[in-house]
Amino acid sequence: MRMPYKLVGKQGAQGFQLPPGAPLVVGRAIGCDIPVVDQTVSRRHAEITLDADGVRVRDMGSSNGTFVNGARVAAAAIAVGDVVAFGAMAFRLVHTDPPAADTLAEGEAATLAAMSRHATLRELPVDGMRARFDSDFGTANPPGDTLGELDLNARKLATLLEVSKGLTRAVHIDHLLDKVARYVFQIMDVDRVAIMLAEDDGTLVSRVSRDRQGTDADRAVPQSIARKVVDGRVAVVSDNAPEDGRFGGTSIIAQRVRSAMCAPLIGSEDRVLGVLYVDNLTTTHRFTDADLEYLVAFAGIAAVSIENSAFAERIRREAQVRGNYERYFAPALAARIAESKGAVRLGGTQTTVVVLFSDIRDFTALSAAMAPDDTALQLSEYLSAMVDCVFEQGGVLDKFIGDSVMAQWGAPISGVDDADRAVRAALSMLKELERLNAKWRVEGRPTLQAGIGIDTGKVFAGNIGSERRLEFTVIGDAVNTAARLCALADGGDILITDAVRRELRAPVEMHKSPPLALKGTEDRVVVHRVTA
Repeated sequence: MRMPYKLVGKQGAQGFQLPPGAPLVVGRAIGCDIPVVDQTVSRRHAEITLDADGVRVRDMGSSNGTFVNGARVAAAAIAVGDVVAFGAMAFRLVHTDPPAADTLAEGEAATLAAMSRHATLRELPVDGMRARFDSDFGTANPPGDTLGELDLNARKLATLLEVSKGLTRAVHIDHLLDKVARYVFQIMDVDRVAIMLAEDDGTLVSRVSRDRQGTDADRAVPQSIARKVVDGRVAVVSDNAPEDGRFGGTSIIAQRVRSAMCAPLIGSEDRVLGVLYVDNLTTTHRFTDADLEYLVAFAGIAAVSIENSAFAERIRREAQVRGNYERYFAPALAARIAESKGAVRLGGTQTTVVVLFSDIRDFTALSAAMAPDDTALQLSEYLSAMVDCVFEQGGVLDKFIGDSVMAQWGAPISGVDDADRAVRAALSMLKELERLNAKWRVEGRPTLQAGIGIDTGKVFAGNIGSERRLEFTVIGDAVNTAARLCALADGGDILITDAVRRELRAPVEMHKSPPLALKGTEDRVVVHRVTA
């Protein structure tokens, strides 16, 4: 019985059994018997033959040559222990332990040898294949193509164009992945489809796994293959998956997989988004090299659609978040917050803010004499104008409390002139109220007066509430002090604490008032009255 031989890579990463019989072609092309993916290896580089005389190698006109133990050869015999190199890729010839084939019938032994030959996992560099695929479709008469092949290519291109149009109509990522799976079943002879997407940390997560009947398939893509596809940026096909150890033999046999293909989903900037995997449960050697090329082209279209869907979803989410922020924050500040990852998050933090309270004097008694609709209309007009004054100065609308406005500067994003902005907003609010009063007098409606209080200090700022309702707010002594100053202010008054005065960067006309005893405080508070 002939001793079986094997070519083993210098690092032990690759190994190819050498069954006796017809010559085996070594090369970079995916149709080669021994595929060696390296730029120094020609598409059809050399032939290896095992017969009664031993192992022989013959160069096939390669660009970078074939070498035996460092010497370039056109043809040579090689013995166990010799190193044969194809370009820069070197292999050592070894022999394996004799199998129990001597107990098998001659036909069974031949079948076993054929299986070992065809179970090789063939790899296809995706980048080069995509360029060649585009070139083939863009050439009017590719060399060597028959009319039938041209017609087939044209039909494939037409199908891919239709697929591209169809995928652009799916917006949500789950709907898109469902469409990808359905298109695969329509255009390829496969029994099952699986799609895995990469998380930010590189972990592959299964998003789709189903059979031709549309039933979710309880199965997993072999991790060894998925990682090879992602890390090596190659597409792979296995003609005889159960016999291919690199295809996770045990799980493959349990899942009754016969043939399988897997291609990377590569988006912009050559980022691998995940993998597209298909298999067949009934027939070995079901998938050809052309099928693998077609899967790569399909995966390229799917990857672009997946990336566009993720981008559109992110834009929609940011727009929604920004819309929510703009209820409380000035539009420019809302945009900054939406773009600042983690600026507003669950929980909160200690920070320094400037707090403003504005309140209408005697509005409860005034509204009692007005019709409810008139009260709501005038109050809405007043509050809208006050909020505009806050937003013009980059402030945050914390909340409405009846006819009171609570605003703050400093959370979630602070500025060195927060105190100046708060005082300018207060002056603008009183000026805007004068304009509204002049308008209301002409309309025969009652005029309003408002008092304002401002303080600054350390507070808790964050999202407060229940699972049903959360709102961003600030809590602390500065909030209480500003509210109490507002309550003591007469109509048209702006009262600020000495802490606010010390924070002002621009000069403001003000008068020091006698220290005030505020509810809840033991010491009197130094207060200044800003001149409007």
